[in-house]
Amino acid sequence: MKNIKEYDLEELKKQLVLLGEKPYRAEQIWNWLYREKVKNIDDMTNLSLELREKLKQNYTMCNFKILKKQISSDGTIKYLFDVLDENAIETVLMQYHHGKTICVSSQIGCKMGCKFCASTGINFIRNLTAGEIVEQILAVEQDINESISNIVFMGIGEPFDNYENVMKAIRILNHPKGINIGARHISVSTSGVVPKIYEFANEDLQCTLSISLHATNNEKRSKMMPVNKAYPIEELMKACKDYIAKNNKRISFEYALAKDNNDNLEDAKALVNLLKGMLCHVNLIPINKIENGQYVKSSNENIIKFRDYLNEHGITATIRRELGSDIDAACGQLRRKNLKAEE
Repeated sequence: MKNIKEYDLEELKKQLVLLGEKPYRAEQIWNWLYREKVKNIDDMTNLSLELREKLKQNYTMCNFKILKKQISSDGTIKYLFDVLDENAIETVLMQYHHGKTICVSSQIGCKMGCKFCASTGINFIRNLTAGEIVEQILAVEQDINESISNIVFMGIGEPFDNYENVMKAIRILNHPKGINIGARHISVSTSGVVPKIYEFANEDLQCTLSISLHATNNEKRSKMMPVNKAYPIEELMKACKDYIAKNNKRISFEYALAKDNNDNLEDAKALVNLLKGMLCHVNLIPINKIENGQYVKSSNENIIKFRDYLNEHGITATIRRELGSDIDAACGQLRRKNLKAEE
């Protein structure tokens, strides 16, 4: 049986017609799923008993089970969810002054092999479906009994390596009759899968595009991020400029600062030259410690100097707050987990 959360509204209307029901019932079901956030079809009380039986015979609800919940000293919460196939994923809830932000995973494992990420070296299992991506938000909202205001696709996996499911999940999350999270409150991060950047530029979405950059030349970036061997910086920058020209939207460049690697003044100068004239923002990330990781966090002094140099030379830059590092919930610290390994 298929997860009922896999369908967008128009698809669900067609499903209802196949069941011999009126299409408008789909909107009622969506209201129960995404506004009332029920966990059982029997709780959809304005549907007839006959329809509820049809739904139970044909669809599942795919309610994730919380296997583990860790709360950081800064209030960040990391969830380990059972995705119902002997695998688990991690999802992180962060509190900012502008509301609650959730960092969702898009895959079980990751193929990209970035050397500063805890998912490196762990086998890729599969893509998450659109419904499983949406379920992360629903499961967290059900747990805290509050609404999420912002979503970032920066958890486990490369979102653009699971492009169709991620785009469908965004449209479900953004739909005014669904969870209704504004597209401007949704950020999608990519390590630089160039063909999908061009494709994303053609989507009718107002989401923020974030590019994991982390270095300014091919030699250094390829060592940190193997994806650069397939799509070198020159191709990446061309795609980014095309995206900006097409959408007139600012790109956010993520830059993780590692001691004695990419954090000196020469790197800052090179970054200014690389991004000069682009509608962009640089998000500086103090690199986080991971098991068997080869990179060490840059000093606070260097991080501040790096930021100030960028700002003084016309590139808007901010330093990301370090949230959840004490529970391995910060950038690059999430891992794909197997249930048996957790037992």
